[in-house]
Amino acid sequence: MSINLEQGRNKIDWAKSRMPLLNLLRKRFLQELPFAGKRISMSIHLEAKTACLAVLLRDGGAQVHVTGSNPLSTQDEIAGALAEEANIKVFARHGVSSDEYTEHLVQTLAHEPHMILDDGGDLMTLLHKSPQDQVIGGCEETTTGVARLRILAQEGKLLFPMYAVNDARMKSLFDNRYGTGQSVWDGIFRSTNLLIAGKNVLVVGYGWCGRGIALRANGLGARVTVADVDPVRALEALMEGLNVAPVAEAVRDADLVITATGCADVVPEEALKGAKDGIVLCNAGHFNVEVRPDTLAKMAVSQRTVRDGVEEYTMPDGRHLYLLGEGRLVNLALGDGHPVEIMDMSFAVQALTLEHLLHVAPLEPTLYSVPSELDDRIARMKLESLGVRIDALTDQQRAYLGHTSS
Repeated sequence: MSINLEQGRNKIDWAKSRMPLLNLLRKRFLQELPFAGKRISMSIHLEAKTACLAVLLRDGGAQVHVTGSNPLSTQDEIAGALAEEANIKVFARHGVSSDEYTEHLVQTLAHEPHMILDDGGDLMTLLHKSPQDQVIGGCEETTTGVARLRILAQEGKLLFPMYAVNDARMKSLFDNRYGTGQSVWDGIFRSTNLLIAGKNVLVVGYGWCGRGIALRANGLGARVTVADVDPVRALEALMEGLNVAPVAEAVRDADLVITATGCADVVPEEALKGAKDGIVLCNAGHFNVEVRPDTLAKMAVSQRTVRDGVEEYTMPDGRHLYLLGEGRLVNLALGDGHPVEIMDMSFAVQALTLEHLLHVAPLEPTLYSVPSELDDRIARMKLESLGVRIDALTDQQRAYLGHTSS
């Protein structure tokens, strides 16, 4: 199958035209070259917006190697167009096998990077199996990846400093909530062409991603139920006017289930045995373990693809269960991922965090928070790009707050 490189270039140009923060950073990076002489390896969902980030880091002087962080999210026309750029090498292809995916990660690390930019923690994990002394550190942008890093840090096994970009306010409050909230539904609409109004929607996990998904479902006219193991989050969902129930109970009436936990087996076999005929299952977590395709295949007497990205599993009792995107990230496996403007903010956090790392290295090998001043700086840049002004504290107000907080 031929790859339309012109289409890839056009998509990248479109994204670039809607990313004012990265464009502002590019002007400065081209002058200052903060990453001159540095090698950066990226594992990230490879589509138009992430191509813009790779080009930004290259424009800042870096040599960049890029691979995809999910076998189904790489867009081949984007990967091909990005590979034409100077000082950027791409190792990614849509639909690769597990072994090919791992080999692409290995190739991405072959140029011995000084820094990594990770999505899900696969680059980090590989570097811990085959350590490289030149690594200064890196950043991780997902809930799943940060969870993996936090475990390593707590056990004292993290080999280099990493920044938890996912936890930055300018990432989690917007990317996880509004980005996921829109892009998940985009993937569902594209693949199913179904009406959501009036349907029973079960959202499993009520973190920032789950909140965004439930908010949009509610606005689309769905009857929304939330399942979560955290009692505080469950209570919050209840006070937002949503129903709250255990997965095994809620799945009996659900027309659509969306998982967003970052955990495994959150819709297990026992729950699926009680699922209603025609239920649609999909996942917004990083890995395809929240609703497992192999569990459905084991339960089914037959299996077939009924639409692009929609797999039908027929149960022994005649019920049909449908899984979207092989249980992988539905918004990227079956869509374009988060809106451009959202990723403009998230990628500004990534780029400035890597630049910050250069100024503070060497650091102890542990997990760090993104400095609050970077969050504030990016928020102000975003407001200015929108033509929005806000107030500032007076000297007297600063003195008052300083006094009361002392």
